[in-house]
Amino acid sequence: MVANVLLLLLTFSCTAQSKVIDIKKFGINKDITQAFTKAWEEACASTSASKILISSGTHKMNAVKVKGPCKAAVEIQVDGTIQAPKDPYALKDAYEWIKIEYVNYFTLSGKGTFDGQGALAWNNNCRATHQNCKRHSLNFGFNFLNNSIVRDITSKDSKNFHVHVLGCNNFTFDNFHISAPKTSINTDGIHIGRSTDVKVLNSNIATGDDCVSLGDGSRNVTIKNVNCGPGHGISVGSLGKFTEEEPVENLLVKNCTMTGTDNGVRIKTWPSTPGATTVSDIHFEDITMVNVLHPVIIDQEYCPWNRCSKKIPSKVKIRKVTFKNIRGTSERKEGVTLICSKSVPCEGVELSDVSLAYNGAPIVAKCVNVKPKITGKAPTCSS
Repeated sequence: MVANVLLLLLTFSCTAQSKVIDIKKFGINKDITQAFTKAWEEACASTSASKILISSGTHKMNAVKVKGPCKAAVEIQVDGTIQAPKDPYALKDAYEWIKIEYVNYFTLSGKGTFDGQGALAWNNNCRATHQNCKRHSLNFGFNFLNNSIVRDITSKDSKNFHVHVLGCNNFTFDNFHISAPKTSINTDGIHIGRSTDVKVLNSNIATGDDCVSLGDGSRNVTIKNVNCGPGHGISVGSLGKFTEEEPVENLLVKNCTMTGTDNGVRIKTWPSTPGATTVSDIHFEDITMVNVLHPVIIDQEYCPWNRCSKKIPSKVKIRKVTFKNIRGTSERKEGVTLICSKSVPCEGVELSDVSLAYNGAPIVAKCVNVKPKITGKAPTCSS
């Protein structure tokens, strides 16, 4: 932890005396795509820290892909609003509207907004129709970044996931805001995969799917002081759908609030699939639930739209999971649901001071293929 803080402080100190590159120098009209790309090329080639400045106002931008390695730290400061095309197909084959990869000491800052203008995409979404169709673009793809931070920025109305974090190390989101309505289908807030030491801190996430989701290979992740809602809560998974998935381990979710979400804190794995990874050392602590449909859930029979068979148990092993000091209100009497795999039952699950109410009365717990340790005030299990 100390090493991570020192690295971030080094990032800040590197950018404190940055050379400022205002994209206006490259000539901008309504569209800043080319100006942004040229500014990146100059910043990345600089031997001293650089800051790309995008000032106030509304700017149009098409898909951009920029990458390192860069010769020094690079910061992008956005103070205005950047808009993607409304047409879901205008970004063509770009899976991320803004893709940034292979950079050390990267910072995205400012009080600006990245507006994906995703409403048309939500109405023509592969997940909504359960068909194979062209997938829409994410707002951000952060790939293979080290010692980097995103702070104060807003991601609005993405056409797909808002953020995908892949192959990153020591990556922090601080005071990050995600804004999209409940009807924005398949718009996970932050999806983390195959990354280590990722932190989501002091942030507000409102979207139509998981506020934060952890894919395989997520290690040493901290989610703290996050407000989630609307959305599907904070989820580990889904896992087990594919072979050669990497373990998920060492997650801390602490001091978070879920408001009107479909789920609160959740682990989900697929049955009837070949993946046989592990999930371990997962800790949900000091969580407030406000009218949450499924506040506490392990679901090893995750099978949306009945597109798989629940007769073949999940091969994903879950162990060392704690739910501690979970308080608030549930929209269902069954406020704790722990459905574990018959072939590899959950081990080391603990319910500690889980105090949730449904219509003023205590909730109940349903437990299958797991015998959780109960400490403090918590519902006992029924099968």
